[in-house]
Amino acid sequence: PTLNVSAALLSFLALRGWTRLLERFGVVSRPFTRQENTIVQTCGVACYTIAFAGGFGSTLLGLNKKTYELAGDSPGNVPGSWKEPGIGWMTGFLLACSFGGLLTLIPLRQVLVVDYKLVYPSGTATAILINGFHTDQGDKNSRKQIRGFLKYFGGSFLWSFFQWFYTGGDACGFVQFPTFGLKAWKQTFYFDFSMTYVGAGMICPHIVNISTLLGAIISWGIMWPLISKNKGDWYPAKVPESSMKSLYGYKAFICIALIMGDGMYHFIKIVGITAMSMYRQFSHKQVNNKAKNADDTVSLEELHRQEIFKRGHIPSWMAYAGYALFSVLAVVTIPVMFKQVKWYYVVIAYVVAPMLGFANSYGTGLTDINMGYNYGKIALFVFAGWAGKENGVIAGLVAGTLVKQLVLISADLMQDFKTSYLTQTSPKSMMIAQVVGTAMGCIVSPLTFMLFYKAFDIGNPDGTWKAPYALIYRNMAILGVEGFSVLPKYCIVISGGFFAFAAILSITRDVMPHKYAKYVPLPMAMAVPFLVGGSFAIDMCLGSLIVFAWTKINKKEAGFMVPAVASALICGDGIWTFPASILALAKIKPPICMKFLPAA
Repeated sequence: PTLNVSAALLSFLALRGWTRLLERFGVVSRPFTRQENTIVQTCGVACYTIAFAGGFGSTLLGLNKKTYELAGDSPGNVPGSWKEPGIGWMTGFLLACSFGGLLTLIPLRQVLVVDYKLVYPSGTATAILINGFHTDQGDKNSRKQIRGFLKYFGGSFLWSFFQWFYTGGDACGFVQFPTFGLKAWKQTFYFDFSMTYVGAGMICPHIVNISTLLGAIISWGIMWPLISKNKGDWYPAKVPESSMKSLYGYKAFICIALIMGDGMYHFIKIVGITAMSMYRQFSHKQVNNKAKNADDTVSLEELHRQEIFKRGHIPSWMAYAGYALFSVLAVVTIPVMFKQVKWYYVVIAYVVAPMLGFANSYGTGLTDINMGYNYGKIALFVFAGWAGKENGVIAGLVAGTLVKQLVLISADLMQDFKTSYLTQTSPKSMMIAQVVGTAMGCIVSPLTFMLFYKAFDIGNPDGTWKAPYALIYRNMAILGVEGFSVLPKYCIVISGGFFAFAAILSITRDVMPHKYAKYVPLPMAMAVPFLVGGSFAIDMCLGSLIVFAWTKINKKEAGFMVPAVASALICGDGIWTFPASILALAKIKPPICMKFLPAA
């Protein structure tokens, strides 16, 4: 889920708690305003966007030696086509490709937000939440939210600390608790006591969580046991299970098929909606007339918003000059970091990014679906195929990440401009917060990632930190280079069936009446457990169950407390990973290994 709302909540709770603490000690401070709330939220969102969209768990991690080895021996996966993560090159790469995305659509912000009046649902929801905080009722609710957040944050942190003592070995601890018996545990059906996923399940809609569970049942409950019975016939018996020519080939490419089937349908749908809407805007030439008619009935508050938004004008020449500067820097530096990436690949990426970024931002404003990842996947296939066998995997992963960053960040920026418009925050101040947050993300994210990378076994399909998308994206690049020859028997047929199945499900959701469509599973959510297993789906469904029960008992309280409690569970579990990683780096191991074995 998008974390804009959670970031707004956390920034409000932190700053409101701080100002109250100052008041308690007799220190007079200015009132905490919605504009300050918006600036802090924007900075936080810009920072975490780099962390989750920078490719640390997908494309950039897919470059490392472990993922190269997991991908197996295939013509496209050529020897030496890997690059180990490093703070220096990762920071430089993110700086080269992230700031361009901030500048792509600056000249069009007035058109997209004010003239076209695009909704940008996440940006609007964040603004409504922030505006609601800064009312008398919001102030009363905030006291309960702060208390609830601190209580569940502490509980989540202490629980993670307690669990650590029992993880002194492979497959040890509560994370391997055979909740439904050992037979189900072998098929990854168990509750692993992850507060992060329980919290995520509380934030996600119920249908997302149910879809993940359905995907786990179809894959680990039915398909993989059946396909395993054909070992020696459909795929070689002596090939390691992690090889693309064994069972893992089915897991990876059926997962990819579901993602691509859903993504391709939405890509075509959003492009179609965008094209039709833009055609109506330009062909009828009613933009000015609509604006004039709107001005006749517009409220005083709306006029004030428009005045603030126009007063914070950012000169177009600055955006153009900045984009050109970052383009030149990227063209010079990225081929130095990756010899497989030619300078003209980078030029083409920067030339097409504004067009793709506008289409994506327009579509995001209409549907709240950021298609940056899908544009990145298409770019990955194109550049991997273009670069050829020797350079294709590296070139595809890097160029795909570059396009994704440029396109995705520009749409996220428009979401934040919508929030600033509705909270009457200066766009200049908001832009500065974006720049500061992006710079922080480019520096902090590689440092944080390398801390985890050195402390834990990242990318191990049998470990805790599976990072499945690293291998998925590398396999996409291999597929772009050599076609379908890498896959085991019947894999392409089954994958094609699931591609069609995903597209049909997505079409069904759109054509059915809403009261029925809301029960149709989401293919994108179904896809993830095909590769990583069913335990996280059970965690997330537990989060859904908690929200369902809480809403039945006290719907009003659940409305404003669920986001606070969910954020607390995620943050408490997440913060514990820092002391855990420091202990791992210091070679301090947990004293106990708790395992579960069948009775003799």
